[in-house]
Amino acid sequence: MSQQQRDTVAQILRNAPVDLGGEVTEQRELFAKMVAANPVPDGVRIESLSLDGIPALSIEPQATTPDSTVLYFHGGCFVVGSARASAGLAANLARKTGARVISVDYRLAPEHPYPAALDDALTAYRALLGGEHGTAPIAVAGESAGANLATALILAARGLGDLPQPACAVLFSPWADLTVPHLPQDAGLDPVINAGALRTRAVDYLAGADPRDGLLSPVHADLTGLPPMLIQAGSEEYLLDDAVRLAARAAADHVPVTLDVTPRVLHVFQAFAALLEEGEDALTRAAAFLHTHTH
Repeated sequence: MSQQQRDTVAQILRNAPVDLGGEVTEQRELFAKMVAANPVPDGVRIESLSLDGIPALSIEPQATTPDSTVLYFHGGCFVVGSARASAGLAANLARKTGARVISVDYRLAPEHPYPAALDDALTAYRALLGGEHGTAPIAVAGESAGANLATALILAARGLGDLPQPACAVLFSPWADLTVPHLPQDAGLDPVINAGALRTRAVDYLAGADPRDGLLSPVHADLTGLPPMLIQAGSEEYLLDDAVRLAARAAADHVPVTLDVTPRVLHVFQAFAALLEEGEDALTRAAAFLHTHTH
């Protein structure tokens, strides 16, 4: 990646008036404007659909017939964001993999705190397993809070006992510890994420639940029996420590896991694949991982 590419993305993020710890309604509008800088690539088809009442977007390449499905969860600290807002990243994943990516519009806090988002994820997953939307192998993926939710879905499915595990999981910059411990990255180098915003949004989502519960903070969960995981993060993002600790926990619990840290990039840098070579390369690696485990 050239210094000019890095500077361009950093400037976009620093100029964005988003304060993820700020008033929710205003931040939702500002967040939507910020992620609009991530265009949907050509060559994909996007349609709305319902997964047993849960709204979602179906995103698939136009040139090929998908032979696998990725159930995707957008980011936004559980309080902002939408499937439409994250359509650029989800569409690039579809473009790279040739898979059908189904991005879920799960309910958001503070109006709908935990476990509403997880309930929606489980409902969507059950609907896919029911075959109404095809019988292709299913993987899960997500960014930031969505990566947390993807992991929680797998854990919940294991706990219920009547749902098969997905083929694998791809986790972009996971927010994996809602206790939000003090970290060296607190200095504020990451223009997207900081400890204060995370702590504010964790309170909204938890609504009194224990943040050390594994369904809320997968770094504190027993991950035994989970499917293969690819965890990607940037070396300069605040949540790097979450990614490292989640990978270590998975390895300790004998889960096949790959930790993929890209130097000198920030939170969910894959969303800027159109501007960053590193983002495009990371999506290529994610696509290869998904192909390996769904074929």
